[in-house]
Amino acid sequence: MSETIAGQGSLILDAEALYGELLRGVQRLMGPATRLAGITSGGAWLVERLHKDLNLPGKPSVLSSALHRDDFAQRGMSTSAQTQLDFDVNGADILVLDDVLYTGRTVRAVLNELYDYGRPACVRLAVLVDRGGRELPFQADFAAARVALPADRLLSLARDEGGAFQFRIQEA
Repeated sequence: MSETIAGQGSLILDAEALYGELLRGVQRLMGPATRLAGITSGGAWLVERLHKDLNLPGKPSVLSSALHRDDFAQRGMSTSAQTQLDFDVNGADILVLDDVLYTGRTVRAVLNELYDYGRPACVRLAVLVDRGGRELPFQADFAAARVALPADRLLSLARDEGGAFQFRIQEA
């Protein structure tokens, strides 16, 4: 895991290299019955690629935070944000994947969504980047990198037409 502090200069994160770290971390966290679920959209992209790279059966599972967000009134419903689970949640060992962990609000919303489908035995979290700034008491079981960014910056995963990952840093 790498750690970077973004100050006045520029921050360069190699999303493809971090994906390699995430792949190794996920392999260490997975048991024979572990099921992967990615949070839309960056986490869904990650779980789609992990499914291929790990030769996992079934379809990649996706979790949406849209219906359980505390800012639903401002954000509304995204047409692409629909939960699709390829497994029974009851008693499952679930590894949730996301691109960036920041305040913890998306994780809270996704846990609420997950429990709408049943009661898992275990839920863990793996992320490409943990940027700190937590507002809720969540932490990742695995983070490929930890960075510090000013609160007025947004960090998100993007992918090009070929499927290669890169990060975008924008003003909030």
